Amino acid sequence: MRCARYSPRAATVSASGQGQAVRCSSPSNFPLCTKVTLAFHRAVDQVLPKLLPLLAALLYVVGALLAKRASEFGVGIWRTAFIANLIAAAIFALLLPLGGTFHPPLLWQPALVAVFFLLGQFLNFLALQHGDVSVATPVMGLKIILVAVFTTLLLTSGVSLKLWVAAGLSSVAIALLNRTDGTPRHHVGRTILYAGSSATMFAIFDVLVQKWSPAWGLGRFLPVMLGFTALFSFVFVPFFHAPLREISRAAWPWLLGGCGFIGLQSVVFVSTIAQFGAATTANVIYSSRGLWSVLAVWIVGHWFANREQHLGATVLRWRLAGAVLMMAAIALVLA
Repeated sequence: MRCARYSPRAATVSASGQGQAVRCSSPSNFPLCTKVTLAFHRAVDQVLPKLLPLLAALLYVVGALLAKRASEFGVGIWRTAFIANLIAAAIFALLLPLGGTFHPPLLWQPALVAVFFLLGQFLNFLALQHGDVSVATPVMGLKIILVAVFTTLLLTSGVSLKLWVAAGLSSVAIALLNRTDGTPRHHVGRTILYAGSSATMFAIFDVLVQKWSPAWGLGRFLPVMLGFTALFSFVFVPFFHAPLREISRAAWPWLLGGCGFIGLQSVVFVSTIAQFGAATTANVIYSSRGLWSVLAVWIVGHWFANREQHLGATVLRWRLAGAVLMMAAIALVLA
């Protein structure tokens, strides 16, 4: 018997040699190869929405450390954001072969979403430039609770109690990850303001992507949206303190690496939301970047000439407690 492609609405299996189509009413009627294919697709649909946000979290931490290092060469926030958005647009263009449908009358949707992405990205770079990675990245985790709120307000589907509890645990974990031993940290208040504002922009962005992208398709909405982002980024040019050609040669590897990793993690994370939905679940897992950023600063921070790795035992205890809560929140989502 020859297997037909499985459709969750109605599976049709052709009986070879008979030229006859048999409509299967339940998975028990499927041939073995169709059952295996169905089981594989179900496994993929269960694993990828949880694995990809974790991958994006790790990619973000690498990008943040590289971008922080680039900022110490005097690249400046305007030039950094401009280059990052152009690179992100180029990376998102790789999704075009996945197909979809253009909706010219609805171009305002990706254009509006692009504004939130642009603002979120810019505020994120401001936080990284003016503060510590181990402060800015955990504070960005506030996006979890904001996504839960905006999902309830902007989408017809609500958020389950389990996800609300996970979001709450993650928010407490963020507070613990951000505890200090009283040692002054430069621009902490400003860093928290920028990172929190960035989290708000990205939370609205995530929910709108989940709301509008299905009608366009993965290969249309996101590339068009990032195309608008790249176009809007040219408003940054008048604010450059020097032309791009004057960026030092030593800064370029750090700058391109940071922008590349941040752009790549954006593709991974946003594509996950566009394809599978469940923005709150994805953000709870993605929030683990706060933990990974702390560990990265301690373990490999010296590779990036990062000064944050010299933290006291008190900070370690608070952040270990935060890590436990963060993992508990993620485990709750995965359960």
